[in-house]
Amino acid sequence: MIKAVLFDFGGVIAEEGFREGLKALAESQGLDVEDIFSAGMNAVYDSGWVTGHGTEEDFWRLMETETGLEGKPEKMRESILRRFVIRPSMLDLVDWLRRCGILVGILSDQTEWLDELDRRHDLYSHFDRLYISCRLGKGKRDSSLFDDIARDLGLSAESILFIDDSPGNVERARQRGWRAILFTDEKTLGKRLKELGLPSFQ
Repeated sequence: MIKAVLFDFGGVIAEEGFREGLKALAESQGLDVEDIFSAGMNAVYDSGWVTGHGTEEDFWRLMETETGLEGKPEKMRESILRRFVIRPSMLDLVDWLRRCGILVGILSDQTEWLDELDRRHDLYSHFDRLYISCRLGKGKRDSSLFDDIARDLGLSAESILFIDDSPGNVERARQRGWRAILFTDEKTLGKRLKELGLPSFQ
């Protein structure tokens, strides 16, 4: 029986603003649009920012070195943040599961930007638990994170469901015994949740 459902943020609860924002910035500066997202994902880790061991300044400096992207950090930041468009129907699903007695949480590789998005959109009030990499000192690239969270929840791995749009993150969760769904779209997610025996979303 699934007792907890944890959701990734960007690409699941919201549109993937980090990817789309970086692509827009790259396009505006005549840089390689196709490679900018992977460069950004590596930079948030390599700078230590996403795990709380570095700063936003470190991230932008590394991005400039690795990709040539440059500009005022506050403007580049806003270009990204405004593209994290919240999916209201996903929050409706979160609220529904919570009313049905399922523990719900966010599990996301995010920086303090997520706190800013919460101030804008009141996200955190929908969730029972927040597992955010910059607070944990560890991200989803480290498989042991899934063991840490299971211990914190006091639940067996097989009773936790994780929903993420990254195949790598989904695979790492499964390797640690979790149930996991690769998010592609909301209709498909609804079918998968039903197959797992979770309450049908009304």
